[in-house]
Amino acid sequence: MITLYDYWRSSAAYRLRIAFGITGLDYNSISVDLLAGEHRSNDNLIRNPQGLIPSVKIGNEVLTQSLAIIEYLSDAGYHHFLPNAPLDKAHVRALSYAIAMEIHPVCNLSVAKYASEKSDKITMQSWMQHFIPKGLIGFEGMLKSNGLYCFGDQITMADLCLIPQLYNADRWGVDLAPFSKICVIAENLNKVDAVIAAHPDQHQV
Repeated sequence: MITLYDYWRSSAAYRLRIAFGITGLDYNSISVDLLAGEHRSNDNLIRNPQGLIPSVKIGNEVLTQSLAIIEYLSDAGYHHFLPNAPLDKAHVRALSYAIAMEIHPVCNLSVAKYASEKSDKITMQSWMQHFIPKGLIGFEGMLKSNGLYCFGDQITMADLCLIPQLYNADRWGVDLAPFSKICVIAENLNKVDAVIAAHPDQHQV
């Protein structure tokens, strides 16, 4: 049995919902309410000493960090979210990291909230509208694929990172029109059953 400790609007958890949908793995979802501070509870800290979500329990093991979990699913043979060739794999990782390690940390709600509280010139929306497009410009420039998705015609870890980031961009009123490659990829991804099923609207608590 696989248990996903989830929150409906968490980008990192959203990535894993898509991943589990694509692999066809059944899982049980348990909500950890970030707004209520449940991620700082003793139970969650035991699972995840960083006090973050998601965490995934597989058998007696608990895994943390969404990209590490996605790579585990690849290594365990459930679905190849990374290409086999070393250079191709490096490119998909670079795309994934551009979102998960560059855009996401800066645009984490706790970071944006802290910035807005420290300056009367910054709002959470102005913060997001500054940093999300800046990150997406770089991501758009890194795309080399002429296929359906971020890297060819197979959904990779980069796609799992992109879709939740675009959800946040839309939420904060970011204009995506300048990102033509990203918009085409998003249109293709949003036709995939696993992507549709993972959308936050389907998991709202």
